[in-house]
Amino acid sequence: MLYGFPLGRSKGSQENASTVDPGRRKNRIMPTTDIHVSRTPSGTTYSHVSAPTQFVEAGGVRYAYRRFGTEFGTPLLFLPHFRAGMDHWDPLVTDGLGTNRPVILFDNAGVASSSGETPGTFEAQADHVAIFVRGLGLQRVDVLGFSIGGYVAQAFTLRFPDLVRRLVLVGTAPRGGEQEGTHPDVPRVASNLVPSREDFLFLFFEPSETSQAAGKAFWERRHQRTTDVDPPSSEQTMKAQAAAIQSWRERLREPYVELQRIKQPTLVVNGRHDIMVPTINSYILSQHIPNAELILYPDSGHGSLFQYPHLFVSHVARFLDADVAFS
Repeated sequence: MLYGFPLGRSKGSQENASTVDPGRRKNRIMPTTDIHVSRTPSGTTYSHVSAPTQFVEAGGVRYAYRRFGTEFGTPLLFLPHFRAGMDHWDPLVTDGLGTNRPVILFDNAGVASSSGETPGTFEAQADHVAIFVRGLGLQRVDVLGFSIGGYVAQAFTLRFPDLVRRLVLVGTAPRGGEQEGTHPDVPRVASNLVPSREDFLFLFFEPSETSQAAGKAFWERRHQRTTDVDPPSSEQTMKAQAAAIQSWRERLREPYVELQRIKQPTLVVNGRHDIMVPTINSYILSQHIPNAELILYPDSGHGSLFQYPHLFVSHVARFLDADVAFS
C-alpha cells in the first residue's frame, strides 16, 4: 500500500508549531463566542468508523464533528462535497491521513447533524468554519477541500489566512471558473433527493471498467460505518449550497486575481476528466496560486481521491509532512 514515508518535522519550525494553546484558549475564545464543547476521553484511539460524533456550540450553532488519528500535530480539517456530511468520506483516505496527524470531519452550519441554517454563499460558510475552528481552540489547521468544499476552503483561506497552514484542493475550481466540459446531466443527477450508487458512479468516476470497479469499491467502504451516522442533509442545505454555487460561478472583473493572495503551500489534485468541475479549473488554480503543485490521476474523474485512495494519501501525506512543502 502506498502510504509513503512522511518526512520528519522540525521541532523549531514555526509552520509546524502546536495548534492549541491551552493557556490562551479561555482568554481569547470563551468571552467572544459562547462555547460549549462535548469531548470524548483523551488517550482513546478512534478510526473513521468508530469515532463518536461530538459537538461544539459556538456563535449560536451546534456544530457536529468527529476527531481521530494522532493526538498531536497540525489537525487536518476536511470540507466535503455538495450535500455531504461526515459519512461521505472514504475511510481509506481519512484513516490513511490520520496515521500521522489529527483528522477532523465536521458538518457546517445546517448540514446533517449540525444545527442552524446553511448560508447561501461560500464566504458565509467559510465564516462558520472559522467559528468552528476557534471554538475547538485551534490556532492553525491544514485544510482539505473537495468539490464545493474546495470553494469553502479557498474562501476560508482568503478570509482567515492566519488559521491555515497548508491547503489541499481536490476536484474544485476558482471563483468564476470554467464551465465548459460539465456534463449536461450533472445538475439533475446531483439533485436527486436520495443519491444512489449509480448516481455516484456517474458523477465521480469514469465509464471505464477499472474506474467503475473502483467506484463500486468506494461505495462499499463509504457505508462501513453503521452506527452513529449522520442524517441526510436537508432540502434547505441543498438549495443554499446550489445558490452558493451560482454565486461562485460569477466572474470578477479581474478573473482569478484573488488566488494570488493565497500564500499557503497548496496541493491541487483531480482526475484527468472531471465532468462535474472540469479539470481545466485545476490547471487554473495551480497557475494562479503562487505556491501550488498540480497532480492529475489517469482514467479518473471528480472522485479521483476515492479511486486512488492509497496514492492520494501518499501524495497528501508527503506534502503535509515535509518541513518544506515542495522539496
